[in-house]
Amino acid sequence: MRLVFLGAPGAGKGTQAKRLEADRGWTVVATGDLLRAAIAQNTPLGQQAHAYIQRGELVPDPIVNQIVAERLATLDSFILDGYPRNLTQAEMLASMLTKPLDAVIYFELGEDALIKRLGGRRVCPQCQAVYHITANPSKAGERCERCGAMLITREDDRPETIRKRFQVFHEQTAPLIEYYQQRGLLRIVDADATPDEVYQRLLSVL
Repeated sequence: MRLVFLGAPGAGKGTQAKRLEADRGWTVVATGDLLRAAIAQNTPLGQQAHAYIQRGELVPDPIVNQIVAERLATLDSFILDGYPRNLTQAEMLASMLTKPLDAVIYFELGEDALIKRLGGRRVCPQCQAVYHITANPSKAGERCERCGAMLITREDDRPETIRKRFQVFHEQTAPLIEYYQQRGLLRIVDADATPDEVYQRLLSVL
């Protein structure tokens, strides 16, 4: 099975991808992980990517495309998480595959639900434990139950930042949704539910 997962930050696509990988054995390919691995291994592409990241710039499409192409060449089944992000990458993906995609799953989540989900996240600055004020609260209240540090709200989990991230995502992703819809590949999963419920919805569209 060859899948692409699309969804706004916080829609749960990473969680569902890992669960599907565990159940079906389809390898999750996340561009962030690939870039970090290439940098850690000090490969030529990793060196190029690192130079952009050090300057605070986005890694250009040609470098990302090549790193993804090298990884996909070793796999028959995969779940792409975080790629493609734009039409240029989508067209490059189509050209690099020896077999076509089976489906593109769009995890749909509204802005208000996204703010509620991400806005309730709390992180321990000391041990990096992650909590949620309703879904997974710390047993120590406003402190980390592991180390006792005061929990914080990350900058990118604040409502104004979430709205901006949501807007950017839709500006980039709307063309992708139309692109894959025209090719009969798009499947939509309502992600405004518990992880277990979303997983069952995912299985039903597969």
